[in-house]
Amino acid sequence: MITGILVALPEELRTLTKSRIQQGECFAMSENTLITLTGSGPKNAANGAQNLLAQGATQLISWGCAGALAPHLNAGDLLIPDSVLTRDNTLVATHKLWSQQVIALLDSSITYTESKLLESDTIISLAQDKNQQYLQTQAVAVDMESAAVARFANQQQIPFIAIRSIVDPAALDLPKAIDYAMNDKGVVSISKLLLFLCRHPGELPSLIKLGLHFNAASKTLKHLAHRLPQITQTQWSVA
Repeated sequence: MITGILVALPEELRTLTKSRIQQGECFAMSENTLITLTGSGPKNAANGAQNLLAQGATQLISWGCAGALAPHLNAGDLLIPDSVLTRDNTLVATHKLWSQQVIALLDSSITYTESKLLESDTIISLAQDKNQQYLQTQAVAVDMESAAVARFANQQQIPFIAIRSIVDPAALDLPKAIDYAMNDKGVVSISKLLLFLCRHPGELPSLIKLGLHFNAASKTLKHLAHRLPQITQTQWSVA
């Protein structure tokens, strides 16, 4: 029994391990846990899921951050979704018993929800667009990877859950620097980010605010990382 964990960004990876992993590499965190760094976006996530399966993974976790669509969610809140809504409006259920086991391991200090997670193939930056997606779909948060992993797991008939911590609240407009600095591998280029800041120094306060929100999200993910041995100790059935 091997649990495969997919992480899109190096910053999210650091909530799980201090080891340096190249994009596309599968790293053995323990005897029964593999991690892969995929880069952001559905295509990278699907490739990562396929790589993990080839390395022997029998169940999958989509790990990292998500953007809030629902106004009541705050940075650092945890989402263990009961389903993922894909871009073609297909609702893919996550593994209920496995999700419930994760929730049972949480401290009382962690605020969590089990609601729907939305797929997007682009970053939803503006608060007005987040609100529109919330009203249309009733999904409480959005990410770019979990649905691709959910589809793959469903096709392969293996268990799947998502563990996502909120980084940007629904009312927050993301800095334009994030979109600009994302390279074609789905990773933020620090050199491009610094170049954008040199040209647009007014973006710095919003980047600092986002950094503080990311710290809150990371704290929640690190809380879950300490419980990975319990989260990954059971081989779940898709039935």
